Amino acid sequence: MRPGWLTGPLMAALVCAAPAWAQETADAVAPEQSTAGQVQAGSAEVAAALEAKAAGKPVEADTWMVAAANPLAAEAGAKVLRAGGTAADAMIAVQAVLGLVEPQSSGLGGGAFLVWYDAQTETLTTLDARETAPRAATPTLFHDENGEPLGFFDAVVGGLSVGTPGTPALLAEAHRRWGRSRWPDLFQDAIRLAEEGFTVSPRLAGLVEADAERLGRFPATAAYFLPDGKPIAEGDLLRNPAYAETLQVLAREGSAGFYGGDIAAAIVNTVRTAPGNPGVLSGADLALYQVIEREPVCAAYRVYQVCGMGPPSSGALTVGQILGMLDGFDLSVIGPDSVEAWRLIGDASRLAFADRGRYMADSDYVPVPTKGLVDPGYLSQRRGLLNTGAALPEVEPGNPEFDHALNWADDRSIELPSTSHISIADAQGNVLSMTTTIENGFGSRLMTNGFLLNNELTDFSFRTHEDGVPIANRLAPGKRPRSSMAPTIVMKDGKPVLAIGSPGGSRIIGYVAKSIIAWADWGFDVQQAVALPHLVNRFGTYDVEEDTTATGFSEALTALGFKVESRDLNSGLHAIEIGDRLRGAADPRREGIALGE
Repeated sequence: MRPGWLTGPLMAALVCAAPAWAQETADAVAPEQSTAGQVQAGSAEVAAALEAKAAGKPVEADTWMVAAANPLAAEAGAKVLRAGGTAADAMIAVQAVLGLVEPQSSGLGGGAFLVWYDAQTETLTTLDARETAPRAATPTLFHDENGEPLGFFDAVVGGLSVGTPGTPALLAEAHRRWGRSRWPDLFQDAIRLAEEGFTVSPRLAGLVEADAERLGRFPATAAYFLPDGKPIAEGDLLRNPAYAETLQVLAREGSAGFYGGDIAAAIVNTVRTAPGNPGVLSGADLALYQVIEREPVCAAYRVYQVCGMGPPSSGALTVGQILGMLDGFDLSVIGPDSVEAWRLIGDASRLAFADRGRYMADSDYVPVPTKGLVDPGYLSQRRGLLNTGAALPEVEPGNPEFDHALNWADDRSIELPSTSHISIADAQGNVLSMTTTIENGFGSRLMTNGFLLNNELTDFSFRTHEDGVPIANRLAPGKRPRSSMAPTIVMKDGKPVLAIGSPGGSRIIGYVAKSIIAWADWGFDVQQAVALPHLVNRFGTYDVEEDTTATGFSEALTALGFKVESRDLNSGLHAIEIGDRLRGAADPRREGIALGE
């Protein structure tokens, strides 16, 4: 049964901008109007997918499905799947196009976490392609001459914030393990679009205009995004021949062509000579980079196992803790239109974020009580704190079971939203969930070889200690900064039933947890679940999504003792439900779509 608050004005508010974008894109890709850089094969399906999203309905299919943040990227993945490629093959094509058409969010200069269900072996694998700190980085990299932490954007913009990119290595590793298609073929759509040009989307144009001052500080970046001194505009045809050349090198030489040779040299030179804020990345850092396979983190919720990426990601642990604490409450009876449901969700999130700030970091560098944090007994203990009927006045980290001595201070690192998420299910039964990023929008703002470089090092805590106690997420050479990315595969009886994830900085965790609750407890279909208005509480303030009926909870939440703030909560959830059919969903807040057949 559909709760009443998901109909009428709510849905209209959620998709108010979608119909115009859907119509513009449908017109642009109509077969009789095919132009340079536009999708040609399957363009009617793209238009139908946009219309389904605008109507608040999932896309249904029997064989395969791809959901990604831009129609051109989704179509590139669909082409691979239609030809019999695997979800890993399709992901490579999708990522290559995303790095071109939404360069502010992800690309070759960034990193990613990948969760993979292998149908043949019936196993889950997680691959960590998080960026690493350069070997020459020190714990005080982001301190000024007085030993005080730099301002956030003083650290972000320029070479100082750039970590060793991991995405190209991940593409190669995923293809080595699970690919079927010819590696060079997977880059052809992105190469064509880069050479011939693609139409600048409303989102990209708006973000460039908003960030024009920072983008304009570096000649190569300014030349691309601000030609003739003016921001690129919606509808412009934008070409990127340098990116096409980089992809051609990748197609010929594999990831070795990125981590060595001319591309690597250009990356290092760009970072180390960045005017005003040079960094310390070296050729050795690039040459030594490795993708790491890690043990999946799974937490029980109802009849499901909710699985994702462990440290250095805090995503699976924190989502798992939130759901594990809520597992003792019958949210299906309480319902989404009850403030009691959101009190429980909000304070469970606060408790989980308290543990996140204390314990979670790169487990190769600091011991993390991974098993203890999602232990049912520990979560039951934390659940007991929720039996108050009102907002918790204060929230402290708990004491999970831990097989090492520990004494960590709470982290205060900043994560601002950007990033992108890809969900794919292929005809062979494999399922992929991957969240990919260059961290802040446009990353470090440094551009080389046609792509932007990340600012991932600013995900570390700028402070190394608090009152003499070390912070787990402090910077160290070779270390991977803590992330909130939460690519997730939900399992039932050993089989995948949902692939989901989102961009959004540390709010990713709340977006993913809320959508799983809506789907698992409240009977929402997958499109309704991702479209549901956001209410997110991380550190005490309850953020409610402005211009939606979520603001109707503000007064009641305030009465319970929460501080409430109405604000834009721009997720980018992409999800696929795997059942009798495949049902794909794309967040109406962004430009993505789901395609399948």
